[in-house]
Order: sequence, then structure tokens, then C-alpha cells
Amino acid sequence: MDLTFSERESAFRDELCSWLEQNKPGAPPGEGVGEDANYAWRREWQRRLYEGGWAAPSWPVEYGGRGSSLSESAIYFEELSRARVPLPANVLGLLLGGPTLMVWGTPEQKERYLTPILSAEEIWCQGFSEPDAGSDLAALKTKAVKDGNQWVVSGQKVWTSGAHYSKWCMLVARTDPGAPKHKGLTYFLMDMEQDAVQVRPLRQITGEAEFNELFIDEARIPDENVVGGVGNGWKVALTTLMNERAGLGFVFQVRLRQMLDDVFAAAAERGLLENHLYADKLADLHIRCESIRLLAWKGLTDIERYGQPGPEGSLVKWLWSDTNQHLTQLAAQMIGPQALACENPWSYELLRARGNTIEGGTTEVLKNIVAERVLGLPRLKVAG
Repeated sequence: MDLTFSERESAFRDELCSWLEQNKPGAPPGEGVGEDANYAWRREWQRRLYEGGWAAPSWPVEYGGRGSSLSESAIYFEELSRARVPLPANVLGLLLGGPTLMVWGTPEQKERYLTPILSAEEIWCQGFSEPDAGSDLAALKTKAVKDGNQWVVSGQKVWTSGAHYSKWCMLVARTDPGAPKHKGLTYFLMDMEQDAVQVRPLRQITGEAEFNELFIDEARIPDENVVGGVGNGWKVALTTLMNERAGLGFVFQVRLRQMLDDVFAAAAERGLLENHLYADKLADLHIRCESIRLLAWKGLTDIERYGQPGPEGSLVKWLWSDTNQHLTQLAAQMIGPQALACENPWSYELLRARGNTIEGGTTEVLKNIVAERVLGLPRLKVAG
């Protein structure tokens, strides 16, 4: 694994940094203006990225990207984080929906959906998890029944990030209840703007409601919105999930490094760098951050070698979520009660970190994936 940038990669990085310097999105609307205003600010930022050709540089040129290499894509995410600019509003469409369509979509689907994803004209969400099928996707119960040239869908989804702003949902539903649970699934693109789809926000401990429940009561999905073929939903969904963990790995690791730098600064201000207890904890966090950074780059190498993201992305997400919780807890210990004040940014980070080990795959499930698919350990057998 060679982490030295080539001449082309260095030029890519310089061009991106120059563009970001000249096109900063400006300050966010701030507190008290509501979530809609903040989301509109991020959506406008994505439109600016799109107009500048930077919404999704890793996408092929024919789909509106730059055809950037995997290393350049990693540089892109690192520099977005270093510039402390927000991620595009349609991040699920850019990282999950678009790449999935490029693998499994028909020419008509690619022509119809990819450009509105890039421009943030149409926002996407991911309808996988259910109340009784969180990390075990194959246990889902949402059903789709064929009716002429349409499918009638009923069921419930949960933890659907951004559903209240979304036009399209990457929905997995059961189309063959008699088949083995992994083989009776189909991947759909569901129009969220129909009365049969009700979105109910879930308020988090931070006060936000970025997650949602979906209640689907005989929603209609036309045949042309099936992705990858009827009954092939499990394979299509795996493509989405692997892109989810691989694509965000670089954002995670740079953001974590920035937060650790802020913790070091807070420790220095309080004269705690010479305290051996805090010094040990800071050293441990530094080692964790470097390990996650190198694992993210190793995942990139594996994609270049094998052609697709591998299960190692689960390891990056698991270690990042655990480390972020340790980091925010240490910051609160150093700062003291002031860290819990509403105006202190660490109060938000501390509370938000509680969800890290649940979203994007629970830590328990990720550990099983790493054990079975990375380390080759035998599958866990539960005594019945």
C-alpha cells in the first residue's frame, strides 16, 4: 500500500483545494432557524458543487462525474473534511443510490435518475431497516404484490435518514414469501410523494429529527422501478451497503482527526497535557485515529485489487464509532460541566456520538461480519 500521491493526484488535490477556497458555502443558518433552513443551506451547497463539477468526482464522466480514480475520490473526501464544509445534502443518493444504479440499473434508469441525484434536485433515502429487521435485513416483512404492471407495497421502515426531504426511496421488499428469506427480496425505487407513504420523524436526544419511520399502506411502484430484477434484491442491497461503509470511511477518519486536534487544544488550555492519565488517553486516541486512517486506505487498495468494496469497511465503521464515543467522553471529562451547556459544541458531539454504534450497522453485527468474512472464523451458532 503506497500512500505517496502521484503527480496527477497532487494536481487533483490542488485543484480541489483551490476551488474550495474560492467557493466556501458561508456560515450555516445557525441555531433557532429550524432544521429546514439548515437542510436548504446544504442543498444549495450541493448545487454549487454540481455546477463546479465537484458533486461526485468519482462518478464516470458520462454520468456527470470526473472519472476520478479511487485515490482521488479518497482525497476528495479528505479535503472536504479538512475544509470543514458540509457534506452534500443528497449524500445517500451520491454514495449509495447512484453507484448502485451504475451496477444494476437499466440504461433508462440511469438516464432518468443520475443527473437529479447529482444536482440535488431529487433527494434519496434508504428504506432497509424495519422494527423487527434492523441489522438482519433478510428478516424484513414489508411486502410487494404484483398488480398488472405495478407492485402494491405495504409495510413499515424505520431509521430512514432524510426521508422527510426525499423524493425517492431505495426500498427492499419481500416479493416471494415462499422463497428462502435471502432470495425472496426485490429492490425498488419508491416515489415518496404519494399519500400511501407516511413519514413520521423520530426525535433524537440532540433535539434533531434526522431519522424517520415510514408507514407504507398500498403504495404503488411501477415495474420500471425494479432495480436488478425481481428476486435479486439481496445482491443489489449488498452493493448499496458495501458502498455505504466504504464511501464514508474517509470522511469519518478525517473528521475524527479534527476532533482529536480540538481535544488536544482543550487539554493544552487547561494544562492537562502533563497529566499522565489524560496523556495516556490522548495517546490511545491518536493511535486509534491513525489505525482507522490506514484501514480506510487499505480498503481503497482492496477495491482497486478486487473491483468492489469488501467487508473490511465494517471494521472501519466499528472502530470509528467506538473511538468517537471515547473521544467525546474524554472531552467532556476535561471541560467539565460546561461541556453539557447548550451553547457548547461538545454537548452536541457527546450526545450525537451515542448513536454511532447503531446507525450504519450496529457494532454487534459488524463484529460478526469482521469475524466471519475478514478473519474466517466459523459462524456463530445460537443454542435453541
